[in-house]
Amino acid sequence: MLSRLEQLLGVEEDWERPGPSRPERVADVWIAAAFFALAALGSELLRSVGAFAESSAGVAEQYAAVGSAAVLLVWRRSHPVAVALAATAHLLIVGSMVPPVVSSLPMQVIYFFAIYTGVAWAKDRRVAAYVVIGLTVALFAWLTWFFALSTGISELTGEAAEEGEGPVPAVVGVAGWVIVNNLLYFGGAVLLGQVAWRAARRTAEVVDQARTISAQTQRLRDQAIVAERLRIARELHDVVAHHISVMGVQATAARRVLDTDHESAAEALQAIEGSSRDAVAQMRDLLGTLRTGEVEADGPREPGAGGTAGELPGPGLEERVDRSPQPGLADLPDLVAQASTPACVATVRLLPDDQHAVSGVAAPVQLSAYRIVQEALANVRRHSTAGAVRVVVRLDPEANRLEVEVVDSGSPRRGTSGTGLGQLGMAERARHLGGGLEVGVRPGGGYRVRAWFPMDGVVPQPVART
Repeated sequence: MLSRLEQLLGVEEDWERPGPSRPERVADVWIAAAFFALAALGSELLRSVGAFAESSAGVAEQYAAVGSAAVLLVWRRSHPVAVALAATAHLLIVGSMVPPVVSSLPMQVIYFFAIYTGVAWAKDRRVAAYVVIGLTVALFAWLTWFFALSTGISELTGEAAEEGEGPVPAVVGVAGWVIVNNLLYFGGAVLLGQVAWRAARRTAEVVDQARTISAQTQRLRDQAIVAERLRIARELHDVVAHHISVMGVQATAARRVLDTDHESAAEALQAIEGSSRDAVAQMRDLLGTLRTGEVEADGPREPGAGGTAGELPGPGLEERVDRSPQPGLADLPDLVAQASTPACVATVRLLPDDQHAVSGVAAPVQLSAYRIVQEALANVRRHSTAGAVRVVVRLDPEANRLEVEVVDSGSPRRGTSGTGLGQLGMAERARHLGGGLEVGVRPGGGYRVRAWFPMDGVVPQPVART
């Protein structure tokens, strides 16, 4: 029985209801005042019909009984268990000494409200269970005293014994009526209090879940921002490193032949010009991805509202927002051609040489493969003495695999060690798309960079073990 009651009252629940807020405390004061006014009115109405004619208690005692019951509601949420016990004791004592006072409906509601709050707001649910048991024992003890030792039941059944037509004797009928009413009274207060406690618990869970979701959303937003910053950093690193290294190599070639071979110097300067234009264009495209959302969110601007003086909205704005397609495998021959110098010849080979297979490679995979080759070629120019570098792209549609390999024949150049950010960026690109990266010195000399990806760019999900 006790275990069932503890389960009903949530004794094993891992939650404690927080105390009332200041507005709730203020509201309880007004509730107590309102109930006192209603109970006093009820007592005066009963006095008007002669209910207190045979009572030995004076008006002051009657109002003291009403006020002492109503004032308990001031602390009903801050001290719920104590108020429930005090209200029950008040009911038993005043009901025995001045029965007409507790017989009014406002007073009955006060007692009901106090017991209901004691169950609904009790922090220690085990104590709440013991309080319910104690109230039940006190109720039956009072009823026993009422039936066995008082003359109240004789007064209640005096007229009913002569006029009763029910299936049970008048004494049993009155006793049953009193017991059922009190059980419904106390039981209803306990059940409604428990319903209110569980509703508060569910509300707290929903609020906690909403808070957790909000925190997780903020963390995911922060992670997305960090990931986007890393992506932009990789893109800028690859673009700038490649084109700056190309311009450096071509500038060195132009300086060496400037006085002796004007045609070769002009070609080198032309290569520098083309590489610089390409670098600016790619950086403009990359920064355009950051501005697109701003333009879409802000909408077209009025003439003169920011930007260059005299700028007008319309086609010009759309042209600034539009970006060229990101480079892919089809652009590798041009990239390799830019990387070739008289001192280091670069070549590229596609296996198998099937453009239809290339079209089946996802765009993010093509871009990552292009950037890895771009970074590897820039590293060869900066850190290697190689005279030749070979780029090989292998496609295997059946295995859903793309592999790129950059191999040079040189040795590390002294005094040109880098920061390692380039290799870190290549590895991040490969892992992001479900691939991998291998870099290192070849046994027979030279350096190799090898990366592989799933052609569709779909990261394989781990299979759960059963």
